[in-house]
Amino acid sequence: MRGPLVQLCGSLLFTGFLFAWTFLYAIPFAIICLFLPFPRRFALARVWAASALWVLKWSCGLDYRIEGAALPAGCHVALWKHSSSWETMAMMVVFPRQVWVLKRELLWIPMVGLALRQMHAIAIDRTAGHSAVAQVIEQGKQRLDEGDWIVIFPEGTRMAAGETRRYGVSGTLLAIETGRLIVPVAHNAGFYWPRRGVMKKPGTVRVVIGSPVATAGREVRELNEEIQAWVEATVRDLAPTE
Repeated sequence: MRGPLVQLCGSLLFTGFLFAWTFLYAIPFAIICLFLPFPRRFALARVWAASALWVLKWSCGLDYRIEGAALPAGCHVALWKHSSSWETMAMMVVFPRQVWVLKRELLWIPMVGLALRQMHAIAIDRTAGHSAVAQVIEQGKQRLDEGDWIVIFPEGTRMAAGETRRYGVSGTLLAIETGRLIVPVAHNAGFYWPRRGVMKKPGTVRVVIGSPVATAGREVRELNEEIQAWVEATVRDLAPTE
């Protein structure tokens, strides 16, 4: 059993490590990736994420396990709950080769932004409304055709544990227009790694992969609400009892 002081020290240690590891990794990563095809770029990105999750377990006692449905063959659209920074790393390890939809401001971070560009990220202006949705659909179709999953946080920003907002429709619309499946993903990382503050709680993050949802003939908003209802209900069920 870890005491509060030990946990705080571990959390501070991990936070410092994550900042240093990210920037130090991003510099050679951005250069090397200029000469690598995308599958090998993603393999290198996965090494960064897996390393960070290992240090998180060692320093903070925070592990994870995967539950639920098996991933379908091929590449599809994954809609992840967004409640902490944890899932931004875990999704690289849990899912196959993927492209992320993210806010364009992340591209402005020195070196990190350059590394994200090498990862074929779909960077959108969240205030652009319909044009942002069109961008996700246009670039998303191309990435799906290239054999990449599309991973989206439909809430658009991190939400505190137990909270949500209306899910954006871009991922659902992309899946409908391409005939791909939607794979919803719920987890309880927000209860262990809050969106604000450095303190991480020890425990095991439970990641539940929902059954793939067929999109043929579905109406976008009705389907989006169905996905949100399942994800949020599952997150509530995953809330730690202590």
